[in-house]
Amino acid sequence: MAQIIAFSGKGGTGKTTLAGLTIRYIIERTGRLVLGVDADSNSCLNLAVGVDVHATIGSIRETALETIRLGNRPGGLTTEEIFDYQIKQTIVEASGFDLLVMGRPEGQGCYCAANNIIRKYTDKLADDYSFVVIDNEAGMEHLSRRTSSAVDIMFTVSDATVKGIKTAKRIDDLIKELSLQTGKRFLIINRVKGPDDAAQLKAYAAELGLSVAGVIPDDKTVFDTDLNGRPVAEIPKDAPSLKSYYAILDDVLKTLIASAT
Repeated sequence: MAQIIAFSGKGGTGKTTLAGLTIRYIIERTGRLVLGVDADSNSCLNLAVGVDVHATIGSIRETALETIRLGNRPGGLTTEEIFDYQIKQTIVEASGFDLLVMGRPEGQGCYCAANNIIRKYTDKLADDYSFVVIDNEAGMEHLSRRTSSAVDIMFTVSDATVKGIKTAKRIDDLIKELSLQTGKRFLIINRVKGPDDAAQLKAYAAELGLSVAGVIPDDKTVFDTDLNGRPVAEIPKDAPSLKSYYAILDDVLKTLIASAT
């Protein structure tokens, strides 16, 4: 069974970049195949990891439903088998990882259906991978829909603001309220300007009862990489942000990495 690592947080905190860097980190550290799951209807994880998406869960659901409605069941397949086949066609295969993308569903009331599908197929596919990295949508709705249940590590990403940390606290409270199956939960504070800000924000998070995995400095290298449309694989290894984040992962993921190698 795969080790599952999920990301949450308000929009604009850099969680998709960190999810992409986590995929890179696991490949570099273990050489094991990773399944990346973009559970955000506004799909961006593929851009972070540098692959094109030919189909999404949202779009393929409509195709499958139309196939079933018209009675065009290839080879007499059942509804479940049609979904299985077409969902597997959406998986993007890349070097060291595969990617499954929810995308923006079509039609009224389809969002929750696509959300349920990606949760179901993430669970079904997990046995084929050592690690699964899930980039959730911004905010907290994915938690209320239970997209992120049964994860080993939940990273909530905040920017270097009190507002971001308060949002992280609400996410943490909602996880407890919904009794989601999460192993360990950590806060990462991203784009911190300096040591004084880092100390102040970490202290505030601690007052709220949040477990801070670490802080990542504001780094123009990451901004330039994103601005030029380049994937996170091209962020230099000596970039301050990358070194800081890898140190966090070395600490937090050491048990998961050891159990999978």
